[in-house]
Amino acid sequence: MNHNETSWLELNTHQPEDAMAFYSETLGWEFESTELPQGGSYWVASHNDKAVGGVFALDDTDHGEIPSHWMTYMQVSNIDDAQTSARKSGGKVTRPALCLDGIGKLAVITDSSGALVGLIEPESDG
Repeated sequence: MNHNETSWLELNTHQPEDAMAFYSETLGWEFESTELPQGGSYWVASHNDKAVGGVFALDDTDHGEIPSHWMTYMQVSNIDDAQTSARKSGGKVTRPALCLDGIGKLAVITDSSGALVGLIEPESDG
């Protein structure tokens, strides 16, 4: 495991269909829809049968003022411990951990300076 390294990229966008068409044409990515535990639309992007990232649909009602953007996820060995450490260090948990089948657990935190960063605890291979 490459703890503390960049491990997952996620496009958060108001126009997921347009974005997926763009990245499919530009990078040869394929997309598969998956269910989110709390609802919402999410697609796993893959290339050569390997997951390379995700696309999250920003709902205009809840995310209307948030511009489309790429989120970087740092790999951790225990996402619950990492969320606790973030809180103790002056940050906050912006999006609590959720589980994506075949990918792992993902969360978003805000660091002590106000910057957003994602955390991922990859699903174990064994």
